[in-house]
Amino acid sequence: MNASLEAQRSPASGETDLGEQEFTFASADFERVRKLIYQRAGISLHEGKRAMVYSRLSRRLRETGHRSFKDYLQWLESATGPSGDEEWQQFINCLTTNLTSFFREEHHFHALAEALRTMNGKAPRIWCCAASTGEEPYSILMTLAESLGERSGARLTASDIDTKVLATARQGVYAADARGLSPERLKRHFMRGTGANSGFIRVKPELAQMVEFKPFNLMTPRWAMGEPFDMVFCRNVMIYFDHDTQRKVLERIHSVMKPGGLLFVGHSENFTDARDLFTLRGKTIYQHV
Repeated sequence: MNASLEAQRSPASGETDLGEQEFTFASADFERVRKLIYQRAGISLHEGKRAMVYSRLSRRLRETGHRSFKDYLQWLESATGPSGDEEWQQFINCLTTNLTSFFREEHHFHALAEALRTMNGKAPRIWCCAASTGEEPYSILMTLAESLGERSGARLTASDIDTKVLATARQGVYAADARGLSPERLKRHFMRGTGANSGFIRVKPELAQMVEFKPFNLMTPRWAMGEPFDMVFCRNVMIYFDHDTQRKVLERIHSVMKPGGLLFVGHSENFTDARDLFTLRGKTIYQHV
């Protein structure tokens, strides 16, 4: 969530000065957005995100026909039924950030492969709780296939709060020059497009059938995840939460994992103050206590 320019507050009007504004965007509107996205998704937006919020939510104002953020937010909060649920989802989609690539933070996948080889043929259950556009879950699946084979019975649950990126993940189609893929992995795990699809690759069916994509909000109070997970990837998610929300999510992740299971987190995330839940095992890798 990177602001494209520094927002300044006008003392006289309380408006946010974002240059030539198409819509009215008062300081009170920004505070209202901050409150709503925190309540709905646990995301904590700081002052430097004003320009980002204006830019992203302006699309929804255009598409819904509103002329000010105040009007849009009033309408959003009063929206009910399926159409209201859909607009809340669009609101969340606009304000989530999805930066990803294949085999990002590669040391995690070496550690995953090593852990898989110690399971003595047991089929692991793995959860990727920030699937984004699919590069991370498919990287996990490639590691599974290379370590255990495509017929290991291993299953991956891949979720995200953003339904738009999940739709991309389900398709499993990427640019042929996608970053992070070796020639060997391109050949083994992907099909190359031809004709109108030239320049694109698609994940092979035998890999795609190992994953279930589904929308999931980490702020959901009760988690029904089925059998406990052996490994959980929750990378570069907690950086958008405040400390209390981080703790709450860690407790819930802990509750759906097997004792001794591994939690993989982002390079800038540190949970050493949650030693009652997880102990540090390696570089940004924690073990369920």
